[in-house]
Amino acid sequence: MKRGAYTSILPEILMNKRLHAIYVGSFIVITILSTALLAVYGFNYYSTPLNERFFNPLNATLKPSGFIGHGIGILGSLMMIAGVAIYMLRKRIRSLNHLGYLKNWLELHIFLCTLGPILVLFHTAFKFGGIVSVSFWSMTAVVLSGVVGRFIYVRIPRTIQGQMLEMSELNSLSEKYSRQLREEYKVPSDIAAEIEKFSASRREKGNNLTQTISEFIKDFFGMKNVLRSLKHNLKAAGVPKVQRKKILESARSKLIIARRIGFLRTMQRLFKYWHVVHLPFAITMFFIMFIHIAVTIIFGYRWIF
Repeated sequence: MKRGAYTSILPEILMNKRLHAIYVGSFIVITILSTALLAVYGFNYYSTPLNERFFNPLNATLKPSGFIGHGIGILGSLMMIAGVAIYMLRKRIRSLNHLGYLKNWLELHIFLCTLGPILVLFHTAFKFGGIVSVSFWSMTAVVLSGVVGRFIYVRIPRTIQGQMLEMSELNSLSEKYSRQLREEYKVPSDIAAEIEKFSASRREKGNNLTQTISEFIKDFFGMKNVLRSLKHNLKAAGVPKVQRKKILESARSKLIIARRIGFLRTMQRLFKYWHVVHLPFAITMFFIMFIHIAVTIIFGYRWIF
């Protein structure tokens, strides 16, 4: 087995489980609270017609050149730049491999590149026009394509350092869990056969996007049914609860690996196509953003600087 991949698949624990939950949870809480705070504080202003905003008491603060409006624009832009830069550097520079797992850096990238656009949206005061509108809609396309990219990315098996696993490595992992179920946990032959049958039927699924989505949904519910049946049979056989939990974990890992083997080639192909769509929008967004920043500085809008 190459690259120590046994511990890298499925819901893998790349850091302490509780610590990881706090890490991701804090990103979610910060994003929700920041959005809610801006929405509630500025609701009266943002809901005012554009031709009447000048007379709104919050105009001086929340307009794009206002203290808060300008500030959140700067902060949002810096978050997006930082989010892209740190992930690209961590991904491409091998000497940085010791600085945490790539998955955790990806989560930070997603956080920064989600909250950043939200802040930029409030910076515009929901008023779009001119060349800036091109940057905004490019940003929207980047965020939406990022959601799709995340969906594809997490379904391509990788090592804990983010390297894609080869088919031979996945097959070795699958066999490892089969041996564990048979030899270590002594799973009855009929139950083991049911798991193997379902795993075998999951291979080479989905040749196009529509078929892949359809098969993925079928697999999701099919796997739940197999695990539910396995849990019932183990309970009926009088297997202790602790042992049942271990068996179910191994069976779940076995089934998820089988599903990922089935979708591997399709997901790899979709990921290549995704880059073709995602990258141009990102380049367009940043190019116009830098022009916008340069123009604002030239015209003297320097916030607190």
